[in-house]
Amino acid sequence: MRYTPAGLPALNMRLMHESDVQEAGQMRQVKAVIGAVAFGAVAERLGRQAIGSVWRFQGFLATPRNGKHPVFHIQEFQQD
Repeated sequence: MRYTPAGLPALNMRLMHESDVQEAGQMRQVKAVIGAVAFGAVAERLGRQAIGSVWRFQGFLATPRNGKHPVFHIQEFQQD
């Protein structure tokens, strides 16, 4: 957990996704890792969760001003 200059709690993390999907009539295993960030009460709640637990997240993707890769901004989450 870190705090912004304004004192807002912030939590940086990496999310990992794994699933099987059908593409062009064939099953395909999909894996992805993406950087994520949460602020405020959502960050505080996430900070109390066990690392490696399974969750469903809602939010949006944005590219930071000084970055090349999108970051997922978590706005809500629930146990999957």
